[in-house]
Amino acid sequence: MLRQIEGSQAVARVVAACRPQVVCAYPITPQTHIVEAIGAMVKSGELPGCRFINVESEFSALSVAIGASATGARAYTATASQGLLFMMEALYNAAGLGLPIVMTLANRAVGAPINIWNDHSDAMAARDAGWIQLFAESNQEAADLHAQAFRLAEEVSLPVMVCMDGFVLTHAVERVDVVTREQIDAFLPPYEPRQVLDPSAPVTIGAMVGPEAFEEVRYLDHARHLDALGSIEAIAEEFAEVVGRPCGGLLSPYRTQDAELIVVALGSVLGTIHEVVDEARDRGARVGALGITTFRPFPLDAVRDALGGDARLLVVEKAFSSGFGGVLSTDIAMAVEGAPSRISTVVGGLGGRAITETSLRRVIDDALEGRLERLEFLDLDRGAVEAELARMAANRRSGPVAENMLRSLSASARRTGGGRP
Repeated sequence: MLRQIEGSQAVARVVAACRPQVVCAYPITPQTHIVEAIGAMVKSGELPGCRFINVESEFSALSVAIGASATGARAYTATASQGLLFMMEALYNAAGLGLPIVMTLANRAVGAPINIWNDHSDAMAARDAGWIQLFAESNQEAADLHAQAFRLAEEVSLPVMVCMDGFVLTHAVERVDVVTREQIDAFLPPYEPRQVLDPSAPVTIGAMVGPEAFEEVRYLDHARHLDALGSIEAIAEEFAEVVGRPCGGLLSPYRTQDAELIVVALGSVLGTIHEVVDEARDRGARVGALGITTFRPFPLDAVRDALGGDARLLVVEKAFSSGFGGVLSTDIAMAVEGAPSRISTVVGGLGGRAITETSLRRVIDDALEGRLERLEFLDLDRGAVEAELARMAANRRSGPVAENMLRSLSASARRTGGGRP
C-alpha cells in the first residue's frame, strides 16, 4: 500500500505485520519513533498477541529479547549509537546462541564528542559480533528488509541487524509501498524455532564451553553465516515475487558493466552517488556504483565477480578505523585481491556532515585522473586541523580537542563572515 510516510513509521508497520510476540526497547535518538509506533499499536490492540516491555537500558532490552527468543517467541528490538555499544556483551551472546532476533540499528555517530547525527561508526563497531548486517539505501528498502530479516533470521537461526541511516532515513517522509499483513503472511511462515527452552524436553542454552570445543563452535557459527549468503539471495527473490518489486539480496550494482571507475558504498549515500554517476555518464565518463546491501556475512565471491575487472575503485565510507583507515575498503581489497584494481578510500559524512554532489563530483574526477590518494577525508578543514596539531605540539596542556576545534571554527566564521566552506 502506497503511503507518504516517515521512514520510522514505515518500518514500524512492517515489523508489526510480521507479528512479533515480544518487543522491548529503550529510547535513544534516532530510533525512538519506531518503537513508539509499535508500542502504540500494541496498546490500541492493532498488534494483538504482542507484549511490549519497557526496560531501563539498552543492555536490558537485548537481554529481554534473548530470553524471549530462547523460549520460542518472535522477538524484536531497536537501538542506535551508544545504545548499541551498551548492548555489546549481549550482542555476542545473541549471536553465539544462534537466536533469531531482529533489530533495527538507526545508524548514528559514536562519541566522544557527543553527536546524535548519522554515520556508520556504530555498525562498524559491531561488525564482528556475529550478527547478519543488512544496509538500506532508501526507506522503501529499509521497510522491505525488515520483512526479509525475520524470514532470514528464523531460517538460518541467526540474529539480523537492519541498518538504516539515522535522520537521513528514519525521519524522512517519502512515498513508501508498505507491505500489507496479507503479503507478509504469504511470505513469512509461522515461527518455528530451531531451539527452544521446553520443560518437557529440557536442554541447556548457553552452557560453558572449554578449549576442547570452543573453536569448533565458533567455526560452525562461521559456516552458518556463509550458508546464509545463499539464503539471503533466495529470500530476496521470493520477496520480489510476493510484492512485485526487487529488494535486498547481496549487492546493488548501478551502471557498472563497462565502468572504468566504480564507486562502492553502504546506505543512503548511494542515492547521491547515483545522481553523480548519471552526470558523469552524461559527460562521457564511464562511472558506475556498487551498493553493498549485505555487509555481514560479507559476500566475497559476489563482490569479486562485480569488481574483478580492471576498473579503478573508489570506496566511500561513513566510518573508519582510527590509525588504519577504511573498514569497508579492507573487505573490498580482500575481495579483489590479485586484480589490477587500484582502490582509493574517501571517508566522509562523519557526524552527519553532508556528502554533497559537488564534493563527490570532485573526488570522482580526481579518481578518474589518478590524482586521488589511497585515503582521503572528504571536505576536511585542513587549516583548522593543522592549527590544532600545532597547538598540541606547542603546549602539553592544550585542552580538549573538540572544544578547541569549535572555538577555532567559530573564530574563522566570524573573520570571514560565514561558515565552513
